[in-house]
Amino acid sequence: MTTAAGMMYHVTADEPHLIAERLDAAEEQARARALVEGKHGILVTRHGSNSFTVSLSPDVPYGTTRECDLA
Repeated sequence: MTTAAGMMYHVTADEPHLIAERLDAAEEQARARALVEGKHGILVTRHGSNSFTVSLSPDVPYGTTRECDLA
């Protein structure tokens, strides 16, 4: 499942191929929004084995995607 909350997309799935598909889709949506705003990069955070967030972040330079693993 992927849900949007402001500038953040929550991604959950139990199967690796679904995780990859949903993360790709969430990153694509975040990238489109980043292009419009032109000031934030994308942060992909792993919270657990099947829980992730994709968000626009002022701590990530525009045009860049960073990963963070909190699991």
